[in-house]
Amino acid sequence: MPSGLTDDTSPRPRKVATAFRTISEVAEDLHIPQHVLRFWESKFPQVRPLKRGGGRRYYRPDDIALLKRIGDLLYTQGYTIKGVQRLLQGDGGDAVAEEPQISEAEARDALLRECLEELETIAGQLRLITRPGKA
Repeated sequence: MPSGLTDDTSPRPRKVATAFRTISEVAEDLHIPQHVLRFWESKFPQVRPLKRGGGRRYYRPDDIALLKRIGDLLYTQGYTIKGVQRLLQGDGGDAVAEEPQISEAEARDALLRECLEELETIAGQLRLITRPGKA
């Protein structure tokens, strides 16, 4: 093998706990698709990875801990996006008492509905931009 090249079959060395992670690394570690992580950024202003050239995201350990908490609240505890937003905004115990417990399937369906609404909004904006005859 030429010098400077590595064997692609060897496992990638593990980063130290304090290292920044790329979106692909975070998605793999948390078992959450990259597009969901990007969607959460739009819904939770507390999630603010560093962005470098070309929009490449780098997540700090605190960002990853927050994403784990969001995932647990949504997928395990059955909160809705709005319920998690209230918790993260500091409503604390009141939001916990108000938020009904729902099944994982219901939580997934709610997330899909919210994604669909977001996509419909984007599609409407694109239709306005690409309308024939518009300068």
